[in-house]
Order: sequence, then structure tokens, then C-alpha cells
Amino acid sequence: MSLISEGANVGRPGGAQVVESGRFDAALHEPSIAEVGDYIALLKPRVMSLVVFTALVGLAVAPGSLHPITAFTALLCIAVGAGASGALNMWYDADIDKVMTRTARRPVPAGKVKPGEALAFGLTLSGFSVVTLGLLVNWAAAALLAFTIFFYAVIYTIWLKRSTPQNIVIGGAAGAFPPMIGWAAVTGSLSLEPIILFAIIFFWTPPHFWALAIYKKSDYGRAGVPMLPNVAGDAHTRLQILLYTLILTPLGSAPWLLGYASALYGAVSVVAGAGMIVLALQVYREVSPADRACRHLFAFSILYLFLLYAVLLVDRGWGGLIARVAA
Repeated sequence: MSLISEGANVGRPGGAQVVESGRFDAALHEPSIAEVGDYIALLKPRVMSLVVFTALVGLAVAPGSLHPITAFTALLCIAVGAGASGALNMWYDADIDKVMTRTARRPVPAGKVKPGEALAFGLTLSGFSVVTLGLLVNWAAAALLAFTIFFYAVIYTIWLKRSTPQNIVIGGAAGAFPPMIGWAAVTGSLSLEPIILFAIIFFWTPPHFWALAIYKKSDYGRAGVPMLPNVAGDAHTRLQILLYTLILTPLGSAPWLLGYASALYGAVSVVAGAGMIVLALQVYREVSPADRACRHLFAFSILYLFLLYAVLLVDRGWGGLIARVAA
């Protein structure tokens, strides 16, 4: 459930297909050329894998027990919900995806999946994932999943992405909910620890995505999406990247500082956090060419988040998962 105009006229979802109503109506009656791989692409598999991983960590570190089949069902529903969000995002953003090199080959702008098919696919998966999670796991987790899908598809995609350069900041909440959903699947409630896991991803998202936005700003400019570099300039964006990184790094160590994780997690979070700060400083100072520094930060930020959650899983959750399976 990843994320994202001022003065932009991007039109209706579906891009060029809606320019001439006659041509659009005729296209509705043409047979679909979509293949299984195109529908898988609608699910945004890369984003889904990160969602499932962070949800697994939330589920694994939560107190209490959950039958292995129930735990698998919870993760499957979270994965399907994440995929539903991706399909709804691609349905609505087909017009701007078509003019961006990074997204032009997605199934809807490429003409492989019709907008209506993507919408129906996303809505069907949304309903299935939420209802199944509620009936087979618990309704607290299902409510959080439903809110996450709504937040990503409506609050972020339809509203924030095209209206404010703070789209990533606010919209980042959508990608931060999965560990909370995993926790709620076990406990039926929330507490401070899953909120910290939420906060880590929430404050990780701006430096991660703004680094990408700097070297892809021409794409966003063509699409009319008000990303921060296009609206406020590179210098301001580099400063914001540094500030958010300085907030992120102590948050990344919070599970250790608050006694939720061991010294191993603490060491990894401190070292990885130092790496994030060094790279953010390079972006801020333009020590290396801007694109290169931003690419390095973007790539390392993915490793940073994976390391934190992977070590937390090994440190806190892996033994608990094995015990639950054995039971």
C-alpha cells in the first residue's frame, strides 16, 4: 500500500481513452487482451511483498497466540488488500501513468487492462480481503485493513496526490498500517509498540520517496503531479529529506531504547541510521551529482527498513512464530 495538481489538468481516469466518447464506448465492447501476468502487475507485487513482510513482523512480535492457519489467513488477506489498493491506484492514475516513463508500461496505460476491469478487480479484492479477515481472524484487524485500503485509494490517490506537495507525507500513513494490522490480527487491539512500528515507516516514506522524486521530477512535471521538488525546488526538498531522516533515525532505535528489542537490534538500528544520515547529508550538500546521491539514498533506504524489520523479526518474533507452529 505504497503511495501520491496544483494547477494541473490531468483529466479523468483512463487518460486518452476518455477524450473521444465514441471511441471510448466502442472500446468497452472490445474483447479484453489482458493476461494473468497483467492482473498480477495490477497488484504491485513489489509493494505487496513489503506490506506482507512488515505485517508479518507486526503479527510475530505481538503478544498472544494465533493458530498457524489463522496467521497465514491474516497475511493472505493483508496481501490481497494491498493488491486491491494497487489495482485501484492504477485504475485512477492511468492518465498520469501514461505520460510518466516510470509507469507508462503499467497494464492500464499500456492498454492491456481496461480501466473498468481494473476498477472491478480492485473493488472485488477489497471486499473479499476485508470480509474474509473479519470472519476468519477478527473484525478489529479487518476494520484497519478496510481503512488502509480506503486511505490509499481515496485519501491519497484521488485527493492528496494531485492536490498538495505534502501528498507523500500524509499519504505515507497508508504504507505504515500493515504492522498494526498484523498486531491487531493477534491481539484484537493496539498498543504503543505497533504505533512505533507505524511511525518508523511513516517517517521513512518522505526521505525514501522524495529522493526518487528529485531524479524523476521531469516525469512528475509532465504529469502535473505536485511533488515537492516540482513545487518547492530541489534545495528545499533536500533540506526536508535531511530533517525527516534526523527524525527517523532515533525512531528506528525506539524499540531498543524502550526495551522492546535487544542490543542486537539497537546496534543494527544505530549503524543503519548513521548510514541514512550520511547519505541524506550527501543529498543535502550535493557532495556527489544530485541524481547519484538521491539514487544511493533511495536504494539504501529500502535496505534500512528491511534490516530494521528483519532483525526485529529474528530478535522478537521468530521464536514466537516457531512456538506457535509447534503448538
